[in-house]
Amino acid sequence: MNLSDSSKTKKRIILVDDDKYAVETLSKLLSEDGYKVDVCFNGKEAMKKMEFNRYDVIITDLRMPEIGGLELLKNVKKIYPELPVIVITAFGEVDSYLDAFVKGAYEYINKPIKYEELIRLLEAIFKNKKGRE
Repeated sequence: MNLSDSSKTKKRIILVDDDKYAVETLSKLLSEDGYKVDVCFNGKEAMKKMEFNRYDVIITDLRMPEIGGLELLKNVKKIYPELPVIVITAFGEVDSYLDAFVKGAYEYINKPIKYEELIRLLEAIFKNKKGRE
């Protein structure tokens, strides 16, 4: 189920990861697919951007300097409880997996990210959000 181009372009994603290559690659793919993508390299930077911009989804790495993914998730859920947060990590640890869901993560994905799966997940998020609006 693909979103129409007009509905995709309205979807804004903030991508938070300290891996510059991963961010550039994923950002480029998502942009080519019609999403508006803002990039941050740590949770502190993301929180600052969120003060001035509205996002439809956050995709955040788990381990980052300054503010990591779980702390970012916790902070985001206090301010924007309905905002879907996808946590990604190269370190699939059971404790962080459980902690992410307890803190309100929408999904937890291990790296390397399978792009087709991410797109299906985003489409499901936007389909569910549309049904609630």
